[in-house]
Amino acid sequence: MRVGETWRLRWADIDLINKTVRVTPEKGSEPRIFKISDALLERLGSIRGTGDRVYGKNLKTKRELFESLMKRVAYKLKNPRILGITFHTFRYWKATTLYHQTKDILYVMNSLGHKNIKNTLIYVRLDEAIYQMA
Repeated sequence: MRVGETWRLRWADIDLINKTVRVTPEKGSEPRIFKISDALLERLGSIRGTGDRVYGKNLKTKRELFESLMKRVAYKLKNPRILGITFHTFRYWKATTLYHQTKDILYVMNSLGHKNIKNTLIYVRLDEAIYQMA
């Protein structure tokens, strides 16, 4: 999921019976539906509030919270490279991991919501996928 898709996620997008989440793309593509685990369903249930959005409305506050968390982790672990981790880092990681697991670039392309495989190839770190196979 893209960051914007995550922030716009509404409780109505989560189907508890079929264990799926419907992602409305921010870039005009067709909505995508993903299976979600029982563990994620349980976690989502624990944060359920009264609003219609899963993560609230204030993106700036969430971004600042994430950056603050990364600073604390980097300091605690004495690893400044952690400061380079952004929300988008997880998108690259997921693309690479999916490719490593499936070896299906079209599946990864659809999962990322891309219309063009060239965009997907930017996200999939083949060198890392090959390294993980060794």
